[in-house]
Amino acid sequence: MQNILDPAILFFVFGVLAGAVRSNLEIPPAISRFLSLYLLMALGLKGGFALSHSGLTANVGLSLGAAVSLAIAVPLIGYNILRRFVSGFDAAAVAATYGSVSAVTFVTAVQYLENQQLAYGGHMAAAMALMESPAIIMAIVFANSLRQRASASVAVPAGGAAVLAGPAASVAAGAGKQGVSVGKILHESFTDGAQLLLLGAMVVGIVTGDAGKAAMQPFSGDLFKGMLAFFLLDMGLMAARNLMQIRGKSPVQVAYAVLGPLLHAMLALTLAVLLHLPTGDAALLMVLAASASYIAVPAVLRYAMPEATPSLYFGLSLGVTFPLNILFGIPLYVGVARTVLG
Repeated sequence: MQNILDPAILFFVFGVLAGAVRSNLEIPPAISRFLSLYLLMALGLKGGFALSHSGLTANVGLSLGAAVSLAIAVPLIGYNILRRFVSGFDAAAVAATYGSVSAVTFVTAVQYLENQQLAYGGHMAAAMALMESPAIIMAIVFANSLRQRASASVAVPAGGAAVLAGPAASVAAGAGKQGVSVGKILHESFTDGAQLLLLGAMVVGIVTGDAGKAAMQPFSGDLFKGMLAFFLLDMGLMAARNLMQIRGKSPVQVAYAVLGPLLHAMLALTLAVLLHLPTGDAALLMVLAASASYIAVPAVLRYAMPEATPSLYFGLSLGVTFPLNILFGIPLYVGVARTVLG
């Protein structure tokens, strides 16, 4: 309840309500883009300032290793579960969406930990950056494999006319395509402007240390919560408008959007316990594992996997998982981490 009464969260709720009644309230795209870049820059600076104190310790390495492991395990698990209920391309797309991360969910969780006065490592911002790309790469590998199987099922009779056999007919449009280059996806992932800004700001924070923190306090500290509230208002509007996209989806798909993040968070907690991670780091690792991308991954998938259904992976992540995590998931994950790890 305390989380919902936070001003930033209340603005998110207000945005959802405004979107639900079809208000014409909207945040111009240019301002929304500025807000997202501001939050990533401020988050990177905060992480860099914290890392300038702690340095690269064993805990830092363990946390980053756990993050990469989750970024590989979550899409693998999701794909193997979902392919029993949806097409292979849809399974790969949803698995990639839930295997990647939501920066806004992470930023909101950081603000929640600061409100709770629960310490966390600045390197967790780097963990977020590391977790964004593996799921995308795995989805492209899955998609290329599906296309190759579809191509292999094409039979060419004596007359020379191609005949599609069995399940290949449903992916005829994509079967003849060459596989999307993983190298190109890797390049785009690691040169994405938002990701570069996050990592660049972290480096600036590490280099400048306490002097930089004092100089940037009005920017990365005082303004942060107000900017987050403004951005969450926009996210509330987007979430409400994307709820329509889940109409007609099967109960299994919606159940995955609700229960999948809980499973992923439990996997993260298990790793945190085994590696003896600090409570704050464990809580953020759970938040990252439970979040789902609604910007970076959908943008890549629309180009790299046109056979998948955008209303499925985008509607589930933004219409279901994102609101649940913002309103209830973050305090739940933090509370569980505190109970288990003390």
